Amino acid sequence: MPRTAGARTARVWRGWVRTEDTAAYAAYVEETGVGEYRRTPGNEGAWVLTRDLGDGRTEIVALSIWESLEAVRGFAGDDLEAAVYYPEDDRYLVQREDTVTHYEVREPG
Repeated sequence: MPRTAGARTARVWRGWVRTEDTAAYAAYVEETGVGEYRRTPGNEGAWVLTRDLGDGRTEIVALSIWESLEAVRGFAGDDLEAAVYYPEDDRYLVQREDTVTHYEVREPG
């Protein structure tokens, strides 16, 4: 991915759970992935987003902002595009993306 020097990076992952598991899985992601994001040097913030799809599933998005791709590497390792999973993820997820998407964060002005 071509980068602008000094650009911050947004990392986005998506997965889907049964709607009744939304609160439990969101809390689990906060403890595991988001907790690890926040402990990694260069992380500038992390959030869990949820969206009820109305079909018995809820989309979960983990969004994190990083000072650089090198900072992301401190969390994700050398394969920046690979999603990072934790032991209980399979218990909740009915569908998941095995890759993540990175975006260059553009500052206004």
